[in-house]
Amino acid sequence: MRVLVIDTALGLCSAGLFAVEAGGARPLGLRSEVMTKGHQERLGGLVRDAVAEAGGFGVVDRIGVTAGPGSFTGLRVGLAFAQGLGAALDRPVIGISTLDALAASAGPLPAAAALIDARRGQVYARFWRGGEAQGAAEALSIEAARDRARALEPGAGLIGSGAALIANDVAGAAVFALEGPAPEAIARLTAAADPAASPPRPLYLRAPDATPPTRLPGQPRPPAA
Repeated sequence: MRVLVIDTALGLCSAGLFAVEAGGARPLGLRSEVMTKGHQERLGGLVRDAVAEAGGFGVVDRIGVTAGPGSFTGLRVGLAFAQGLGAALDRPVIGISTLDALAASAGPLPAAAALIDARRGQVYARFWRGGEAQGAAEALSIEAARDRARALEPGAGLIGSGAALIANDVAGAAVFALEGPAPEAIARLTAAADPAASPPRPLYLRAPDATPPTRLPGQPRPPAA
């Protein structure tokens, strides 16, 4: 299967075309840059170059895109691009959990916690034991995430931008401070996913920091009470 992956959820802007076989995901064309802003300006060019290196859009069987949690703006950029491209190519578009992709990026572990720094004293988190997810993705306080991670088996992996926030308090943990999920991991999850069960819809675990304006441009301010 030939899988095109797109990731703009966190601190990377990645696009790659992979041949996914029993032995794993083999990159045919890959572009990835570290960035926290500006994904919308770079994504189109990265997709173009990665696909051109791999033989063109005609070889794409399906498209995988990180659907969150992550940056509100970044998620919208990647999802909109992937869905537009999927419609143009008539190919299925698969939404992949950013936390699941982070966990898959670290390889086999006895237990794992995928953690994204959500600011304001929180992390987005999901936990695994023996490869089985222990509940859904959550927005947790740093203290709650630390306590959950401490309860994992020795040698557990702490993966993602939130790992450093609790690593000193979790004895024996292996730390993988990734800027974002590995494109190869996204490709493997995309190939294994059921398209009907993995729609490209954003996963938001809390409300956006921005708020809508209380008045239209040019409108007078309301009188002070």
